[in-house]
Amino acid sequence: MNLHTCCCSSPPLLPLPLPIHHPPKHTHFCFLFPTKTNRTPSFSPSPISKNLFAAATNQVSSSPEEGKLESEILDDELLVRVSAAKDAAEVLSSIAEDRCSTGGVVSPSDCRLIITAALDRGNADLALSVFSAMRSSFDSGRVDGSMSVERWKWSRPDVHTYILLVKGLAASLKVSDALRMIDCVCRVGVSPGEEVPFGKVVRCPCCMVAVAVAQPQQGIQLVSCSKCRYQYELVSGNILSIESEEISMDVPAWKRGLQFLQIMKLNIPAAVHSIVVETPSGMARTHRFATETVDLPAQEGERVTVSVAAPLTVYRQVGPLKLSPRIPDFYPGEPMCLTNHRDGRESRLMRAPPKDAAKSMLIPSTLIPILAVCATGDAASGLIDPGLPQLIAVAVVSSLAVGVTFNRLVLPQLNKLPQRTVDITSIRQQLLSQYDVLQSRIKELKRAAENEVWMLARMCQLENKIYAVGEEPSYRSRRNRVKRVREGLESSLKNRIELIESYARISSMIEIEVELDLDVIAAEAVTNTENIAEQIEQIMEIENLEEKWRMQAEANDEAERLLSSEPVPADQAF
Repeated sequence: MNLHTCCCSSPPLLPLPLPIHHPPKHTHFCFLFPTKTNRTPSFSPSPISKNLFAAATNQVSSSPEEGKLESEILDDELLVRVSAAKDAAEVLSSIAEDRCSTGGVVSPSDCRLIITAALDRGNADLALSVFSAMRSSFDSGRVDGSMSVERWKWSRPDVHTYILLVKGLAASLKVSDALRMIDCVCRVGVSPGEEVPFGKVVRCPCCMVAVAVAQPQQGIQLVSCSKCRYQYELVSGNILSIESEEISMDVPAWKRGLQFLQIMKLNIPAAVHSIVVETPSGMARTHRFATETVDLPAQEGERVTVSVAAPLTVYRQVGPLKLSPRIPDFYPGEPMCLTNHRDGRESRLMRAPPKDAAKSMLIPSTLIPILAVCATGDAASGLIDPGLPQLIAVAVVSSLAVGVTFNRLVLPQLNKLPQRTVDITSIRQQLLSQYDVLQSRIKELKRAAENEVWMLARMCQLENKIYAVGEEPSYRSRRNRVKRVREGLESSLKNRIELIESYARISSMIEIEVELDLDVIAAEAVTNTENIAEQIEQIMEIENLEEKWRMQAEANDEAERLLSSEPVPADQAF
């Protein structure tokens, strides 16, 4: 038997067939606009309800279950009753009382019917409560110790549930809640509690590929890049203090000319910053660097990750040589890149100019004495042998050429990590690179979807204003135009949410693989270490007990020996 839709000015609703074992109790009923009954008072549909009616109808009909939405637990009377409930727990209580069964799971289609009826009734709090319960459906399901509610549980939300909520909340002019739903779509599979996030992907400061994940509990970690084969130190923590100073550097005319001719690339720092980063363990580090602009890469209190060159304590012993896997032209521990965890912005850092720049070798007060000493030595060597200055010049030039060649070509190749060493982390870094690309795409789609939510809400508000003016013939064309724009926005928003959900699901798969590779192995290692430590402690306790028993046995033997060797007095013998 079919439900008959009520006559209203909104778009017609497709009839929804009910199951045979639940015949309708009213002759005329619309689950979005219920007619007057003895149990629930009637209400007149508002313009917002008309907008929501269209959004919900399009969503229900666009699902894969079109033409098959047969509710197994909801009839028209129960749907009206649960749409006025206070929260999701009360809905489950009503379902348990009506069904009188051992329990079950509310199907996704039934969840969408309940959410649609709640939004149409203006009960957005119930719709959000049901959605929150659906996201937490992997919990125990116990609510206030009620055994009947414990047996009934919600199913996990699917992409159609997200689309229904976003479009319905936007049609109800609850833009902030709709934007929060889009944020939930971007983090599909994540529990409502956000205390254990996946972490922030950090890129290599040299080749800008994803190399590691900075988790909230991590402070300092040493990572290796599988592409450039250099090592870097990542310092993650909150900024305690930051000091910035705008500087202006005088660039010589010849450098400006080379830069203008694009012969030499010259990055001129505009500001110098000094920040103090405190790690979760409580250790603080100071980093001083420069930036090309006067904008701050982060603010005080924000969590950041500073990528620095490998310190002096990190090296490989190859025979008598100590090779440091540090990128060339960088000092040990020099800041190279800063990643802001709040907005994901990555800032390339420059070397800060020295504070004692006046002591440079290129200033005249230092350069002239050095040239005078060299000229005096050249003249003295010419008195000894006229050909000696030429030999010295050739030797100096050859030494400089050999030194530059070794430092620029040979040493950087020797400092690189062996290929077999970085092959272990190459697969994980490839996954992180794919994860980084997916997150960038999700951010773009999320930004576009948020703009469409605002436009959809404005179209619905404009339509409400047109309905409030009245049925003026001059506004009929305007109303049709607004309706076409709204339908186009709803279709585009639906497609974007489906793409976001697909990308988010793949991102969750990558998170699982990365966490299985890192956290599970670390947890197993910690568990194995604890088990070994417990076994060692038990063995040591047994050894201590055996030592005590041995000492006690030796003391008893000594006492018996003394007693047996002691002479017995004559008066005690008889």
